[in-house]
Amino acid sequence: MAMPHKSFRGKIHYTSDKPGREGQERGREYFTVTAHADGRHTLQSHCEIDDAPAVMRDVTLSFDSNWLPADCFVRIDVGNRFVGSSWFRFTDREIECEGYTVNEGRISQRVALSAPARVFGTHPIAADGLLCKIAALDQGPKMQLFPDLYLCSLDHRGATGPMIMRHPIGLRLGFVGREKLTVGAGTFDALHFRIGESDKIEEGETRNEPGKHPAYEMWTTADGHYIMLKAWVSGYMMTSYELVSLEIS
Repeated sequence: MAMPHKSFRGKIHYTSDKPGREGQERGREYFTVTAHADGRHTLQSHCEIDDAPAVMRDVTLSFDSNWLPADCFVRIDVGNRFVGSSWFRFTDREIECEGYTVNEGRISQRVALSAPARVFGTHPIAADGLLCKIAALDQGPKMQLFPDLYLCSLDHRGATGPMIMRHPIGLRLGFVGREKLTVGAGTFDALHFRIGESDKIEEGETRNEPGKHPAYEMWTTADGHYIMLKAWVSGYMMTSYELVSLEIS
């Protein structure tokens, strides 16, 4: 009997690009993206960042048939200690969150929306690939601004919260073009996206602060499922990500 859904199970390898650490493993991510027959998608991701303080993150993020976030669960450990866990729900006019964090205690949030949230940042690299779905592919490489960007953490490693946070600037995302790309998992037809407009390390760009995220290059599959194939971040982060295995069923 044919399955009513399609599953993509993969592993993403995190490596450093910093001088003296080039190519060294700094983390890993195991994920499953389920594509349902009615157009819905669900991501399940387990992320491990080894750089101290080590981060361990578990995320389940679901999208409706229009690729709008529907619901989400995020749990975070930092330095081998529990930081927080929260559940999120999205409607046309509201984002709600119920959770508990070590810093804030029991949290219950409601954020009113003027329009449905188009993206919710949760920090897995596989999730970054899925958010590329919002970019128009017919506008060339110019950056497209999405001013209402909500995340579970404003920390670049996603090591705080999790709770509803609005990015102070929004998301600047551009579609660079179509490419043929070979990674550890194989050769794919790829879509190349970019967050940020320059790979220049600006003066003072050494801190993890909102609005100062370095340039971020991403390649996803061109099959409509936006599976992350490869990515790298410049600036003070200097890290690369590569899909090293993929099983499709």
